[in-house]
Amino acid sequence: MPPVSHRATLTRSVRLLRAFRDEQSDPEGFYRLLAADTVAQLGRYTSLDGATVADVGSGPGFFTAALREAGARCVGVECDAGELTLHGPPPPGTVLGTALSLPLAAGSVDVCFSSNVLEHVPDPWRMGAEMIRVVRPGGVVFLAFTNWLSPWGGHETSPWHYLGGHRAARRYEREHGRPPKNRYGHSLHPVSVGAALAWARGRDDVTVQAAAPRYLPGWAAPVVRVPGVREFLTWNLLLVLRKTT
Repeated sequence: MPPVSHRATLTRSVRLLRAFRDEQSDPEGFYRLLAADTVAQLGRYTSLDGATVADVGSGPGFFTAALREAGARCVGVECDAGELTLHGPPPPGTVLGTALSLPLAAGSVDVCFSSNVLEHVPDPWRMGAEMIRVVRPGGVVFLAFTNWLSPWGGHETSPWHYLGGHRAARRYEREHGRPPKNRYGHSLHPVSVGAALAWARGRDDVTVQAAAPRYLPGWAAPVVRVPGVREFLTWNLLLVLRKTT
């Protein structure tokens, strides 16, 4: 399939941010939209036709399916068997494994991809190092995550996470009669834009190809350079790294 052109316009940003309102009521529609947009975004940095791609934290496989539609040979890696079958049988070739110790050989893929998983692991930079390890020299790491101080940083407990993750979780449970799926300190961890940039720029085996607000228009990219402000306005940080050694 030929690559879909991707343009970081204001119209596209509004469409994506509005779609977040439907994540709980129509998750399949939401994730198909997000997957198509994200794979087109990835296509700006590398060719996917014939590429070997690892989808880290693949869940039920929406991104895996979109990557394969773009011509990639994609293996999904997911640690939760329940997530794999949440919307039906998982895509063929998906494996159970943890992002903290990927079941892949060093240098075995052209692209290592992850969308909104980093904030759900207890050691985010170990996950990042694993993604770099499995990519061949010259290959690409595409890593996007929701930073804690963004308006959606608390996920379903937002915006009450600004008063504290544990407090937001308790409020959610009182209101809904059940704990949130994303439990602060267990399956949801605070990750900052500043820490992510420092980690990526401190590596000597990758170069930073892009560091930008994933959902915002292209003209909003400079916000990532402003300490403090970037933590609130970025919403979701996209890092694109190219492996050098």
